Amino acid sequence: MGVGRFVYTPILPLMHAQAALSTGAGANLATANYVGYLAGALAGIFLPRLVRSAAVLRGSLLALVASLAVMPLTHSTTLWLLLRLGAGVFSALIFVIAVSSLLSHLREHPAHLPGWAFGGVGAGIALSGLLVLVLRTVGTWQAAWWASAALAAALTLAAWGLRPEPAPRPTSSASGTRVRMSGPRTHRWFSALFASYTLEGIGYIIAGTFLVAAIEQASPGWIGSGAWVLVGLAAIPSSAVWAGLGRRWSRPGLLLAALGVQAVGIVLPALVGGVAAALISAVLFGSTFIGVSTLALATGAHLRFPRAVALLTAGYSVGQILGPLLATPLLHHGYHQALILASVVVLAAALAALVLRIGFPHHLPTPGHLVRRSEPAQRYRPSGSSPS
Repeated sequence: MGVGRFVYTPILPLMHAQAALSTGAGANLATANYVGYLAGALAGIFLPRLVRSAAVLRGSLLALVASLAVMPLTHSTTLWLLLRLGAGVFSALIFVIAVSSLLSHLREHPAHLPGWAFGGVGAGIALSGLLVLVLRTVGTWQAAWWASAALAAALTLAAWGLRPEPAPRPTSSASGTRVRMSGPRTHRWFSALFASYTLEGIGYIIAGTFLVAAIEQASPGWIGSGAWVLVGLAAIPSSAVWAGLGRRWSRPGLLLAALGVQAVGIVLPALVGGVAAALISAVLFGSTFIGVSTLALATGAHLRFPRAVALLTAGYSVGQILGPLLATPLLHHGYHQALILASVVVLAAALAALVLRIGFPHHLPTPGHLVRRSEPAQRYRPSGSSPS
């Protein structure tokens, strides 16, 4: 999923230079992918049977590989839009199924173990970035897409045996037919969290789409792809690290810190030229964007707001769609203004996280509830991040 969804970022400068892709069309291709990702995530939420289907997982893996392999066979922007739209749908389904499987089969294992599995997204980013870094000196944009399809196919073979989440067993109850929740109302904290996470979706995706192209404007060509490799490498341990810190410190405080660090990382290449600034930017960005998702979804689950994870995922996905659209008018003179906008939006997300900290209920009473006999108990299932 990390390859299929994010390899477009390092290939984008090659398509600008060799395939006559305009900056506006490049932004539209990114938006199509995010629209597809939202559709796939919503399908996983509202059609839970998809999440428990090995056939859907394997079909999505094969379809994602095909969407990569067909990209170099055409110069039609319309077909590229459809392919990136499909890649978004298949990436989301793969992610939702994999996350559900992890949380189901690793329920009794230490919390950091699923966090390391989330790092697979970062590994995909690093591998795809390394692939394009090698091919950019000896190949073309078409070769980069074909090589990424081959890499995704190899990873598909490794993932073929993944067991989706089993169907939930009906929860028996001796009495009662309605659910009763107790505890404080958490609407105001969830509203701040929702605003923060939606803004993060806007800012993160602008940087995630245009960071490589922005770095290559002011640095040698290999630095952009090299920076993207660093983004992936930094992302691999980030989810496990932030999840571990969340057991010791306040999640809202950590969310504020992660967003602040990310804002600095995003704006660095726009304000400071040179190789050092580009590489520092990559590390700061890569070490926070998956961590922010981990902290936000865990905070939503802690607040026990109805359908918290689904709502947060939807807000984040909508933010990803809006991000490139907001940045497109700023691309006429390069990518630096877009990075400044992204940093400002992430700082706004940090301000919302600061509001979230005020009076945050760190200890909520265990809710008493009675569950219908025919109604499965609701579990926390994060979907759509990164993420991804």
